[in-house]
Amino acid sequence: MKSNITFIKLDGRNQQEEFHSCVTEALNQLSADEGLHIIKDFEPFPLYELMAKKGFDKRVEQKAKDEFHVWFTPKAELEMKQYLDLDHEKMQKIMDIKLKVFNKELSPKAAKDLVNKTFDKITAEEFAYGEQQMIDYGISDDHMVDDMDDIIEVFKDVMETSEIELPAGHPIHTYRLEADAIECVVQKMENLIESKFIKNQWLELYDKLSQINVHFSRKQNQLFSALETKGFDRPSKVMWSFDNKVREAIKNAYTLLETDKDNAFLDAQANVFHVVRDILEKEREVLYPTSLQLLSDEEFAQMRISDDEIGYCLIDKPPVFKVKREITKELEKNDVIPNSLLNDLTAVLAKHGVSPSIGSSEEMDVSMGKLSLERINLIFKHLQVDLSYVDENDVVKFYSDTKHRVFPRSAGVIGRKVQNCHPRESVETVEQIIDAFRKGEQNEAEFWLEIGGKFIYIIYNAVRDEAGNFKGVLEMMQDVTHIRSLTGSQKLLTWKNEGQANDQNEETIPQDESVMSSSNIATVIKQYPFIKNFLVNLNPKFKQLKNPMVFKTMGNIATVEMIAKRGGYSSEELLGKIRDEIERHKNN
Repeated sequence: MKSNITFIKLDGRNQQEEFHSCVTEALNQLSADEGLHIIKDFEPFPLYELMAKKGFDKRVEQKAKDEFHVWFTPKAELEMKQYLDLDHEKMQKIMDIKLKVFNKELSPKAAKDLVNKTFDKITAEEFAYGEQQMIDYGISDDHMVDDMDDIIEVFKDVMETSEIELPAGHPIHTYRLEADAIECVVQKMENLIESKFIKNQWLELYDKLSQINVHFSRKQNQLFSALETKGFDRPSKVMWSFDNKVREAIKNAYTLLETDKDNAFLDAQANVFHVVRDILEKEREVLYPTSLQLLSDEEFAQMRISDDEIGYCLIDKPPVFKVKREITKELEKNDVIPNSLLNDLTAVLAKHGVSPSIGSSEEMDVSMGKLSLERINLIFKHLQVDLSYVDENDVVKFYSDTKHRVFPRSAGVIGRKVQNCHPRESVETVEQIIDAFRKGEQNEAEFWLEIGGKFIYIIYNAVRDEAGNFKGVLEMMQDVTHIRSLTGSQKLLTWKNEGQANDQNEETIPQDESVMSSSNIATVIKQYPFIKNFLVNLNPKFKQLKNPMVFKTMGNIATVEMIAKRGGYSSEELLGKIRDEIERHKNN
């Protein structure tokens, strides 16, 4: 949200229809640095959608049972301009042409001719800023997605494309390396089209191409979240839809390949090549240059810290990107920055009743008992369920840092609007859940899905305080594949370790073939690291297990049954070979 905003207060308690007119009139008179402070005797849900469409964020506070205060602040998207050096007159011309294309007042060809006559060049950030502002002219996200290819074609001849030399480890440099690696895979695929069809060659290439999901995941969780802090969220939301088109095209083609529909698979390749190259071009021409204009080296360095958690696509882990900071002798001598920061931090902690002397090992009163901050974090890390918390203002405040996480997360999500953490197509469902929780109509919503042989259970709970006031949403997610397979009863203590009680270092593979077949390969290799080399040497189709990026991406998804099928074995046959290797390894 923007700071330094002057709020126009409107007290609408005991007012109905006449208050709506009052709000509309006030909106029409607001300047760019003004917002609305609404007071109502009920939470004014009907205003939320209206104000969002008008470009306002909200903050809600309940002062009493029948007294709600809502501050509507101009969205940060207008702040994007302060980070860019833009010519207002030029921007207006760009906007006028885009609107005419969106509204079908100009054909793409006529618009392109006009653009080429009007402009010598247009920078990526000018193009992106125009997209950011389209919502103010009534252009919906769906409209943007449908016509974006035409818009890019209209401006293609005058778009300035200059490559900036970046050091290794810089996040944008890493994205570019990944894009080059993805393009190499696509080129190899094109070369295979006219060759004799060999399924294994295509499977290997599609294993590589599927790693583009890691590229997308890091972009959506890391880069997009950083750009949102600069008011740049509209183009990234639209790009997320294009990312999904790429995922869907690859997934559909892969299904055709696995089911031996060779001709249909080959026919699908033209679309796969097109959508992959299209998204890489959009990134190169618009996303990367705009990101370099909006974000500082310090912000990129901070982004790089969490990039490792998600991983990389088809490239080795890049070096760390650091920014050298120069501290003047005067600052160093007087220690101005540290003292100022310490004083501010002490004041904030005291305001909230927290002693600044509390350390990670000192115990605090919690709901039931006493725990130190250190132990609280350890508990979250060891929970067999992923937790995420979104506060009452739709801002992501927390997620549990577990090793077994079902879907990738990174620190970039903290402080981000939850609507921006989901693809555009699912935002409506997210908002529907939050709205029902906020109104008190519902308290939980559950979902389940099957991904790569895993059964994932997800439940959302409304978080309320003692007085029943809505305080946010808690998401709990768990891989329940093993739990779902359990039958009967187990009343006796049974360790997962193999052998006698004195052998506590090695876990056993479950004897139940169906349970073992549904276990993911990463679990097996974690228990028996030597099995990775065994599988690689057993069958050349398993060699991708040695690729750390592939293994990190697919290891927790691919089950033993899937691996067996890939190698041309039955589940029982491969399990037998694995068990024999474990026995041989123990006896040596």
